Amino acid sequence: MLRNSSAAHGALRWASLSSAPAPRLHSLPSASASLPISPTPRSSRAHSYFISWNPHTAHSHRSRIATAAFSLYKSPLDPLDCEEERPMSAQGGRPSFVPTPSVDLDDTSIPMRLRMIHHIKSLQSTICEALESLEPSGQKFKSSYYLRDASKGFGDSRVLQDGETFEKAGCNISVIKSTLSVPAVRQMRAERFDWWDGVSELPYFVAGCSLVVHPRNPHAPTIHFNYRYFEIQDPKDPNGEPKAWWFGGGTDLTPSYLYEDDARHFHGLYKEACDRHDAGYYARFKKWCDEYFYIPHRQESRGIGGIFFDDLSEGDPEAIFKFVRDCSNSYLPAYYPIVERRKDQPFTEEEKRWQQLRRGRYVEFNLVYDRGTKFGLAMKEPRTESILMSLPLTSRWEYEPEVGTVEGTREKKILDILKKPVEWA
Repeated sequence: MLRNSSAAHGALRWASLSSAPAPRLHSLPSASASLPISPTPRSSRAHSYFISWNPHTAHSHRSRIATAAFSLYKSPLDPLDCEEERPMSAQGGRPSFVPTPSVDLDDTSIPMRLRMIHHIKSLQSTICEALESLEPSGQKFKSSYYLRDASKGFGDSRVLQDGETFEKAGCNISVIKSTLSVPAVRQMRAERFDWWDGVSELPYFVAGCSLVVHPRNPHAPTIHFNYRYFEIQDPKDPNGEPKAWWFGGGTDLTPSYLYEDDARHFHGLYKEACDRHDAGYYARFKKWCDEYFYIPHRQESRGIGGIFFDDLSEGDPEAIFKFVRDCSNSYLPAYYPIVERRKDQPFTEEEKRWQQLRRGRYVEFNLVYDRGTKFGLAMKEPRTESILMSLPLTSRWEYEPEVGTVEGTREKKILDILKKPVEWA
């Protein structure tokens, strides 16, 4: 039986949402381009950041303001207002694809940790509004804002569930200020801690944004990303300057049915984002992604890859921050047009069954192998709902299913590709 048969299929396209001429399908302005910025007053008095926090949604009845006050870093800044305005595009009422943080992310007088917080907050708001625009009946993200105990950070988990387009979509931001235990430090790269005395717990800071989207239509792919920034401090340093820092992140695509145009669009856009910063990044991080998102007990990849990197601290932190912003800002141009094209495509019950089987593989990887999931669940006070947000709303396991074994079928085609990664860009 066909589902969603009223769909009208157009050519996959990507239209610029600014007044600038429309770029090619998989192009995106550099993240270092000028963005609208709200001026921030300065003062020499502040020694802590008091972040006025508004988990923005497009719907005021769900908006709420909380204040997270915690000492992050000595700074000349007055309290920073993290509320973002979300401008609508002049073209067709689409939301903007470009985050508009309320501080200049290239202002090096602002500590990196604060700029990362502003980036992920504006990124989250931009993404959630864009995904909401794909829900025909107006389903919205539910925001769960929380403060960590003892001024150790905060977070905002936003989940859209049981939508017409998205069965489940979640976008989390998390900021943590705590200490690493001695065993935890010893598990990290030794060369990073050549200054460590070997017995002290180390203060650390991490800010990150993670997202997983599971569409309802089996022809629309699942997508995941995570971008994060770490700092480690020497507890003996009275100034609290970071002794070690690094970025990590990546974006990857997991289709149930392969559309080569979608794969080329997605990988092509991320290759361009990488090439704007280092000609060797894409090949290096694409290979890393293929290796990381591999399910050994199934001998297949979770999806068709993308980019993945960790412990990135080579060279100028400002250059790496621009790269991370460019990659995270590439999410909507890479994914939105694909979902826009596939969300109303007719599908059968058998195709839905195949999607559920593939989601079973997704669950297996996330619970058995994913380092982020295991790290989160191993914390002293894990926020389990946020950590397991990545799991699909529904999935399926069958004993030795025949689907995917028949030569010439689309199910067999995607399985063959998952066993041998393809160079898409």
